[in-house]
Amino acid sequence: MTGCLLMKKSMSDDVITINKVSVPPGTHTLVDLPISPLYTRTPLSIPIHVVNGAKPGPILLITSAIHGDELNGVEIIRRLLKLKLLDHLSGTLIAIPIVNIFGFIYRSRYLPDRRDLNRSFPGSKTGSMAARIADLILEEVVNVCTHAIDLHTGAVHRSNWPQIRADLNDAHTLKLASAFGTPVLINGLYLNGSLRKSTVSRGIPTLLYEAGEALRLDEFAIHVGVRGIINVMRALGMLKSKVTTEKTAPPVIAQASQWVRACEAGLILSPKPLGESVKAGDALCFIANPISGEETPVHSPVDGIIIGVNHLPLVNEGEAIFHIVTFKSYKSLNKVNKELKAFEYEFLQDSDLLLSL
Repeated sequence: MTGCLLMKKSMSDDVITINKVSVPPGTHTLVDLPISPLYTRTPLSIPIHVVNGAKPGPILLITSAIHGDELNGVEIIRRLLKLKLLDHLSGTLIAIPIVNIFGFIYRSRYLPDRRDLNRSFPGSKTGSMAARIADLILEEVVNVCTHAIDLHTGAVHRSNWPQIRADLNDAHTLKLASAFGTPVLINGLYLNGSLRKSTVSRGIPTLLYEAGEALRLDEFAIHVGVRGIINVMRALGMLKSKVTTEKTAPPVIAQASQWVRACEAGLILSPKPLGESVKAGDALCFIANPISGEETPVHSPVDGIIIGVNHLPLVNEGEAIFHIVTFKSYKSLNKVNKELKAFEYEFLQDSDLLLSL
């Protein structure tokens, strides 16, 4: 099913049309997709960049800020669109830097009615505000695409280590996820109502990139995201492959993850950092009672890698503190640990990394 859909779309007309705006080959057009105005009657629209290459090829959709407070993806798309290598694009890049324009304006994850847009797909034309926006995005944009990458961050006060989540049981999706370049891939199920579930149900291979924290710009996460998208575009044949003799280690697939929660309320002290490998029984942090001064260790229940951390030092009993992915063997854990350290070192040492793309 997926293969037939990709063949049909990649061989479609060279002109891309969104909201009745036609974008011919060899051009870059900013299309405005009108949505409900503010209650002041101030008009609002979702801005969509359509970069239509001079040569035919796949149609890749990049979305960001479906949660309006997740900013790293907005900056990833801004930097991506500035790269000169897009002048030699085969196929089409459709980039939506701010899907949830309401949430972005109000610095909120949600829409004004407190609905989560990424739990509202496929939506409907007559439903809630979230449902109407979801339906509009699918009908006007998603339906013309062959592939998709959805950019996300952690929530407020929670950071995520750069990671790709996707249906890795699908061979084509696995190939793209591996090309992206993060050392850890998570074989993730689709959340009900998510954009990814709707795109995949339409036969569109989709990657979800998670990195950083809401309402913060993380340079490491941004660099990894830009380079990862370029890598995927090369794997799809949209850009020429970079000639290199370097051998990169294949990513390791994590099949499971779990949150470690606070055993009691208090202050979090000495937390383990993102990307740290841990063994079952290791102390992840200490929870201190601010009145009595007592300190209680929080131990890891599993061997794994920390891919999510709650940075807020005040914690209630039962709150999630650490997100840990697990692997099949200790050998895999050691391999991932080495790859993560090398991966981070590469980006931290090379401030001009994107110039080599």
